[in-house]
Amino acid sequence: MNTNTVWHNATITRAHRERLNVHRSAVLWFTGLSGSGKSTLAHAVEEKLYQLGCRTFVLDGDNVRQGLCSDLGFSVEDRSENIRRISEAARLLVESGVIAMTAFISPFRADRQKARSIFPHGDFIEIFCEASLAVCEQRDVKGLYKRARAGEVKEFTGISSPYETPVSPELIVRTGELGLEDCVAKVIRYLEQRNVFREGLSSTDETRPGIGPRIISDH
Repeated sequence: MNTNTVWHNATITRAHRERLNVHRSAVLWFTGLSGSGKSTLAHAVEEKLYQLGCRTFVLDGDNVRQGLCSDLGFSVEDRSENIRRISEAARLLVESGVIAMTAFISPFRADRQKARSIFPHGDFIEIFCEASLAVCEQRDVKGLYKRARAGEVKEFTGISSPYETPVSPELIVRTGELGLEDCVAKVIRYLEQRNVFREGLSSTDETRPGIGPRIISDH
Protein backbone atom coordinates (compact mmCIF):
# COMPACT_ATOMS: atom_id res chain seq x y z
CA MET A 1 0.00 0.00 0.00
CA ASN A 2 1.25 3.47 -0.87
CA THR A 3 1.85 5.40 2.38
CA ASN A 4 1.69 8.71 0.51
CA THR A 5 -2.04 8.42 -0.17
CA VAL A 6 -4.85 9.42 2.15
CA TRP A 7 -8.47 8.28 1.91
CA HIS A 8 -10.74 11.18 1.00
CA ASN A 9 -14.12 11.24 2.70
CA ALA A 10 -16.72 12.52 0.25
CA THR A 11 -19.52 14.82 1.34
CA ILE A 12 -22.02 12.70 -0.56
CA THR A 13 -22.11 9.34 1.18
CA ARG A 14 -23.39 5.88 0.36
CA ALA A 15 -26.45 6.58 2.51
CA HIS A 16 -27.26 9.65 0.40
CA ARG A 17 -27.00 7.57 -2.78
CA GLU A 18 -29.15 4.80 -1.32
CA ARG A 19 -31.87 7.28 -0.44
CA LEU A 20 -31.76 8.61 -3.98
CA ASN A 21 -32.01 5.07 -5.35
CA VAL A 22 -34.67 4.01 -2.83
CA HIS A 23 -32.96 0.67 -2.31
CA ARG A 24 -29.94 -0.59 -0.45
CA SER A 25 -26.64 -1.40 -2.09
CA ALA A 26 -24.91 -4.76 -1.72
CA VAL A 27 -22.75 -7.16 -3.66
CA LEU A 28 -24.21 -10.42 -4.94
CA TRP A 29 -21.24 -12.75 -5.30
CA PHE A 30 -22.21 -15.54 -7.71
CA THR A 31 -19.78 -18.48 -7.52
CA GLY A 32 -19.73 -21.93 -9.07
CA LEU A 33 -18.11 -24.11 -11.68
CA SER A 34 -17.67 -23.01 -15.27
CA GLY A 35 -20.99 -23.72 -16.94
CA SER A 36 -22.99 -23.58 -13.71
CA GLY A 37 -24.92 -20.56 -14.97
CA LYS A 38 -23.33 -17.76 -12.95
CA SER A 39 -23.25 -15.15 -15.71
CA THR A 40 -26.64 -16.15 -17.10
CA LEU A 41 -28.23 -15.88 -13.67
CA ALA A 42 -26.47 -12.64 -12.73
CA HIS A 43 -27.60 -10.89 -15.91
CA ALA A 44 -31.13 -12.25 -15.59
CA VAL A 45 -31.28 -11.00 -11.99
CA GLU A 46 -29.98 -7.63 -13.16
CA GLU A 47 -32.72 -7.44 -15.77
CA LYS A 48 -35.36 -8.16 -13.13
CA LEU A 49 -33.87 -5.61 -10.72
CA TYR A 50 -33.82 -3.04 -13.53
CA GLN A 51 -37.51 -3.66 -14.09
CA LEU A 52 -38.04 -3.03 -10.39
CA GLY A 53 -36.30 0.34 -10.67
CA CYS A 54 -32.95 -0.63 -9.13
CA ARG A 55 -29.53 0.64 -10.12
CA THR A 56 -27.24 -2.30 -10.83
CA PHE A 57 -24.01 -3.40 -12.46
CA VAL A 58 -22.63 -6.86 -13.31
CA LEU A 59 -18.90 -7.57 -13.19
CA ASP A 60 -18.60 -10.56 -15.52
CA GLY A 61 -15.58 -12.86 -15.40
CA ASP A 62 -14.83 -12.95 -19.12
CA ASN A 63 -15.40 -9.22 -19.57
CA VAL A 64 -13.14 -8.23 -16.69
CA ARG A 65 -10.30 -10.37 -18.04
CA GLN A 66 -10.38 -8.36 -21.26
CA GLY A 67 -9.54 -5.13 -19.44
CA LEU A 68 -9.00 -4.73 -15.72
CA CYS A 69 -7.40 -8.17 -15.37
CA SER A 70 -6.07 -8.71 -18.90
CA ASP A 71 -2.53 -9.09 -17.52
CA LEU A 72 -3.44 -12.09 -15.36
CA GLY A 73 -3.27 -15.78 -16.15
CA PHE A 74 -4.88 -18.71 -14.36
CA SER A 75 -2.26 -19.71 -11.84
CA VAL A 76 -3.33 -19.86 -8.20
CA GLU A 77 -1.58 -16.53 -7.59
CA ASP A 78 -3.16 -14.83 -10.59
CA ARG A 79 -6.61 -16.13 -9.72
CA SER A 80 -6.25 -14.71 -6.23
CA GLU A 81 -5.19 -11.35 -7.63
CA ASN A 82 -8.11 -11.45 -10.06
CA ILE A 83 -10.55 -11.87 -7.18
CA ARG A 84 -8.81 -9.17 -5.13
CA ARG A 85 -9.23 -6.64 -7.94
CA ILE A 86 -12.84 -7.61 -8.47
CA SER A 87 -13.53 -7.29 -4.75
CA GLU A 88 -12.18 -3.75 -4.73
CA ALA A 89 -14.15 -2.82 -7.85
CA ALA A 90 -17.31 -4.27 -6.30
CA ARG A 91 -16.70 -2.33 -3.09
CA LEU A 92 -16.58 0.93 -5.04
CA LEU A 93 -19.83 0.02 -6.77
CA VAL A 94 -21.49 -0.71 -3.43
CA GLU A 95 -20.28 2.65 -2.12
CA SER A 96 -21.81 4.25 -5.21
CA GLY A 97 -25.19 2.95 -4.05
CA VAL A 98 -25.80 0.28 -6.66
CA ILE A 99 -26.47 -3.44 -6.34
CA ALA A 100 -23.26 -4.94 -7.69
CA MET A 101 -23.13 -8.49 -9.02
CA THR A 102 -20.01 -10.53 -9.69
CA ALA A 103 -20.01 -13.67 -11.84
CA PHE A 104 -16.70 -15.47 -11.27
CA ILE A 105 -15.77 -19.05 -10.56
CA SER A 106 -13.74 -17.76 -7.57
CA PRO A 107 -12.80 -21.35 -6.74
CA PHE A 108 -10.93 -20.86 -3.47
CA ARG A 109 -12.65 -20.30 -0.11
CA ALA A 110 -9.78 -18.16 1.17
CA ASP A 111 -10.14 -15.72 -1.73
CA ARG A 112 -13.90 -15.50 -1.26
CA GLN A 113 -13.39 -14.89 2.46
CA LYS A 114 -10.92 -12.11 1.72
CA ALA A 115 -13.48 -10.58 -0.61
CA ARG A 116 -16.13 -10.77 2.09
CA SER A 117 -13.81 -9.23 4.67
CA ILE A 118 -13.54 -5.87 2.91
CA PHE A 119 -17.29 -5.25 3.05
CA PRO A 120 -19.30 -4.13 6.07
CA HIS A 121 -21.22 -6.95 7.72
CA GLY A 122 -24.29 -7.89 5.71
CA ASP A 123 -23.22 -6.26 2.44
CA PHE A 124 -21.64 -9.40 0.94
CA ILE A 125 -24.17 -11.94 -0.31
CA GLU A 126 -22.52 -15.13 -1.52
CA ILE A 127 -24.69 -17.07 -3.96
CA PHE A 128 -23.56 -20.60 -4.79
CA CYS A 129 -24.72 -21.68 -8.24
CA GLU A 130 -24.91 -25.40 -7.58
CA ALA A 131 -24.50 -27.60 -10.63
CA SER A 132 -22.66 -30.92 -10.79
CA LEU A 133 -19.49 -31.31 -12.80
CA ALA A 134 -21.36 -33.75 -15.05
CA VAL A 135 -24.05 -31.15 -15.83
CA CYS A 136 -21.46 -28.43 -16.45
CA GLU A 137 -19.49 -30.70 -18.76
CA GLN A 138 -22.65 -31.62 -20.61
CA ARG A 139 -23.40 -27.96 -21.20
CA ASP A 140 -19.79 -27.02 -22.04
CA VAL A 141 -20.94 -23.89 -23.85
CA LYS A 142 -17.39 -22.71 -24.52
CA GLY A 143 -15.92 -26.13 -25.23
CA LEU A 144 -13.47 -25.65 -22.37
CA TYR A 145 -14.13 -28.91 -20.57
CA LYS A 146 -13.42 -30.88 -23.71
CA ARG A 147 -10.16 -29.01 -24.18
CA ALA A 148 -9.27 -29.43 -20.51
CA ARG A 149 -9.87 -33.18 -20.70
CA ALA A 150 -7.56 -33.26 -23.70
CA GLY A 151 -4.88 -31.41 -21.75
CA GLU A 152 -5.12 -28.30 -23.89
CA VAL A 153 -6.28 -26.03 -21.03
CA LYS A 154 -4.13 -26.07 -17.91
CA GLU A 155 -5.28 -25.27 -14.37
CA PHE A 156 -8.94 -25.72 -15.32
CA THR A 157 -11.32 -25.68 -12.36
CA GLY A 158 -13.03 -28.99 -11.75
CA ILE A 159 -10.59 -30.93 -13.92
CA SER A 160 -6.97 -30.04 -13.16
CA SER A 161 -7.62 -27.42 -10.46
CA PRO A 162 -9.99 -27.71 -7.48
CA TYR A 163 -13.23 -25.90 -6.79
CA GLU A 164 -13.83 -25.42 -3.07
CA THR A 165 -17.57 -25.51 -2.44
CA PRO A 166 -18.87 -22.70 -0.19
CA VAL A 167 -19.37 -23.83 3.40
CA SER A 168 -22.05 -21.36 4.44
CA PRO A 169 -23.19 -19.15 1.55
CA GLU A 170 -26.09 -16.81 2.05
CA LEU A 171 -27.98 -18.53 -0.74
CA ILE A 172 -27.72 -21.78 -2.69
CA VAL A 173 -29.45 -21.92 -6.07
CA ARG A 174 -29.61 -25.26 -7.84
CA THR A 175 -28.82 -23.97 -11.29
CA GLY A 176 -28.12 -27.49 -12.49
CA GLU A 177 -31.72 -28.52 -11.88
CA LEU A 178 -33.95 -25.43 -11.90
CA GLY A 179 -35.02 -23.29 -14.82
CA LEU A 180 -33.69 -19.75 -15.12
CA GLU A 181 -36.97 -18.11 -14.15
CA ASP A 182 -37.14 -20.11 -10.91
CA CYS A 183 -33.51 -19.30 -10.10
CA VAL A 184 -34.11 -15.58 -10.61
CA ALA A 185 -37.21 -15.72 -8.42
CA LYS A 186 -35.22 -17.30 -5.58
CA VAL A 187 -32.59 -14.56 -5.69
CA ILE A 188 -35.17 -11.77 -5.83
CA ARG A 189 -37.15 -13.30 -2.97
CA TYR A 190 -34.00 -13.55 -0.89
CA LEU A 191 -33.14 -9.88 -1.51
CA GLU A 192 -36.64 -8.96 -0.36
CA GLN A 193 -36.12 -11.02 2.80
CA ARG A 194 -32.86 -9.17 3.40
CA ASN A 195 -34.60 -5.79 3.06
CA VAL A 196 -32.53 -4.71 0.10
CA PHE A 197 -35.89 -3.39 -1.08
CA ARG A 198 -37.66 -1.04 1.31
CA GLU A 199 -40.34 1.63 1.27
CA GLY A 200 -37.80 4.23 2.43
CA LEU A 201 -34.28 4.61 3.72
CA SER A 202 -33.03 5.97 7.01
CA SER A 203 -32.28 9.67 7.16
CA THR A 204 -28.75 9.43 8.55
CA ASP A 205 -25.67 7.28 8.09
CA GLU A 206 -25.64 6.40 11.78
CA THR A 207 -29.14 4.91 11.75
CA ARG A 208 -28.73 2.87 8.59
CA PRO A 209 -29.45 -0.70 9.77
CA GLY A 210 -27.84 -3.86 8.45
CA ILE A 211 -29.68 -5.93 5.89
CA GLY A 212 -30.50 -8.86 8.07
CA PRO A 213 -29.27 -12.28 9.09
CA ARG A 214 -27.74 -14.95 6.90
CA ILE A 215 -30.31 -17.34 5.43
CA ILE A 216 -29.47 -20.46 3.43
CA SER A 217 -32.26 -21.69 1.22
CA ASP A 218 -32.99 -24.17 -1.56
CA HIS A 219 -31.42 -27.12 0.26
